[in-house]
Amino acid sequence: MTEDITIRLPSLIHRIGGEKTKQAKTIALQYDCEVKRVRRSRHWGVSGEAIKIQSFTERLKLESDVSFGYLIHKIETALLGHADKLEPLEAKLMRLINDQPNITLGELTHLTQCTMAEARIARFNIEL
Repeated sequence: MTEDITIRLPSLIHRIGGEKTKQAKTIALQYDCEVKRVRRSRHWGVSGEAIKIQSFTERLKLESDVSFGYLIHKIETALLGHADKLEPLEAKLMRLINDQPNITLGELTHLTQCTMAEARIARFNIEL
């Protein structure tokens, strides 16, 4: 869940402009994300933890600037592929246990890469 992901943003400056790109870079830094050019090409990318990138996107929506529409759309589309990293471990365990009450602790640890103790605690909290 804490691994960084990179989302490609082809031709970012051509689509939103140089000033908006600079503004997006400064906003991204507030959320521990980085918007940067890919080597010396015209392509850009945003990198960081999936949850932080999602927070960055929500902040861009608050700007209510139509020129960020391309950036927001590209990020949201790419985050659909990383939905497993957007949900906290506790919530994921609770959801799996509620969906499949007969799931074993071994299956929980395999699906979520959590420890056996975390799976036991989640099962115990559900039973309360």
